[in-house]
Amino acid sequence: MIKGFRDFIFRGNVLDLAVAVIIGAAFSAIVNSLVKDIINPLIAAVAGKPDFSALVVHVNGGIVTYGNFLNAAVSFIILAAVVYFFIVAPANHLLARNKAPEAVTTKSCGQCLSDIPLAATRCKFCSQPV
Repeated sequence: MIKGFRDFIFRGNVLDLAVAVIIGAAFSAIVNSLVKDIINPLIAAVAGKPDFSALVVHVNGGIVTYGNFLNAAVSFIILAAVVYFFIVAPANHLLARNKAPEAVTTKSCGQCLSDIPLAATRCKFCSQPV
């Protein structure tokens, strides 16, 4: 049972996931700092308030702080944009550029134009020699 657990832990997927979570947490701190220290002061310069946390609604004596939700939404959108444009798009571009061409496994029959395996000596559709 311990050997199975060890094999599970040292599988590539689990290690990759652990590294991704750690890097994600550190990256999230960077993006939160970007929003708090750069984006929110720019919002304050335009709107007059440092962030959206002052936006509240009073409902039957309770307070709904929807401004905090707007702050979190702005942080998420910026984080998603940074991840997409600086990680996902370049990685997809590199993978597409380095992708090997697929091996040809079929050939065309000269008589009926059907695709047949390369090793075939007769067409399976029209039985003509190829």
